[in-house]
Amino acid sequence: MDRSELALVAVGGFLGATLRYLVGVAIPGTGGTLAVNVLGSFVLGAFITTVSSRRAQWLFGSGVLSSFTTYSTFAVQTAGLSMTGGLLNIGANYALGFVAAGLGIALGRRR
Repeated sequence: MDRSELALVAVGGFLGATLRYLVGVAIPGTGGTLAVNVLGSFVLGAFITTVSSRRAQWLFGSGVLSSFTTYSTFAVQTAGLSMTGGLLNIGANYALGFVAAGLGIALGRRR
């Protein structure tokens, strides 16, 4: 990775983290985390099937989407829930995330 690629990841990371923050303000708690993880999975699925530019991959895939989605917040929030709530949160994030990624890939392949 050269400096320009590092800069692309940094700029993308800033944008993704900012978008993540805004979603968290609009939809606080586990709902916001679920929303960014599912939306990010869908967009990443579509992105990887349609974009071949390495620079775009650094900016958008490694930068924006990796900062927009969040595993750490998902894990901390889940640990703070009841057993039932935690299991539902895990199931929702994984099931909806996989479905969203699959739909994104399917959409991307249609183009």
